Amino acid sequence: MSLLSKLKLVTIDVTGTLIAYKGELGDYYCMAAKSVGLPCPDYKRMHEGFKYAYADMARKYPCFGHAAKMPNVDWWRTCVKDSFIRAGYEYDEETFEKVFRRIYSSFGSSAPYSIFEDSIPFLRWVRKNGITVGIVSNAEYRYQDVILPSLGLNKYSEWDFGVFSGLVGIEKPDPKIYKIALEKAGNISPQESLHIGDSYRKDYIPARSVGMRAVLLDRFKTLDAVSWRQAGAPVFPDLLAVQDWLVKEEQNNEAAGSES
Repeated sequence: MSLLSKLKLVTIDVTGTLIAYKGELGDYYCMAAKSVGLPCPDYKRMHEGFKYAYADMARKYPCFGHAAKMPNVDWWRTCVKDSFIRAGYEYDEETFEKVFRRIYSSFGSSAPYSIFEDSIPFLRWVRKNGITVGIVSNAEYRYQDVILPSLGLNKYSEWDFGVFSGLVGIEKPDPKIYKIALEKAGNISPQESLHIGDSYRKDYIPARSVGMRAVLLDRFKTLDAVSWRQAGAPVFPDLLAVQDWLVKEEQNNEAAGSES
């Protein structure tokens, strides 16, 4: 029996796997500042400020404030304000709110993202083969409700269900998020499931730990991919290569079966 024939579920990561960030963080912070007549913040300082502010918020209020029942907009307001302060910019409350609203709106739309050309064809191909598709992502609710649909990744045409950390209160690399996915798919066996992602620590290791098959994408030819391969992880350049691999596995097994 081929690998493709054994699969009943494919789960897949979002950022870096299906979609990518477009431009730089500073582009959107600059546009927001200019919209209220302020000069552009320094890109490098803004990037560093955001990196530390985001890490701090994720530590204090993980999963976008899920356990603390913090509204999504308040989580991001605190994060963005701290980002500006760490970068050396402090605005009065009225000015900051205008800047923040522009940033929050931008990142709640398709504007900062681009979809990889192979994403939609691959997901449709998987579903056409009778395999359930689940999204597993460390993301907030707007990915499910707004961002993915606005990029053409629609529920029930490209994917069947989603497990988003901001909605379930569990985030990768916690293996529980993969167990939730298996349950949502109808308690499918891990051995009949494949996870596709772009992080060895957040995708490959936890998925394998619950018994799922797993592969990694290296779309940007990172140096990390060398160590992934050395550790035994199957690594592919894109989703078309994953599809070819699954088809070849199918054909190889069929050929072996005909010769026996």
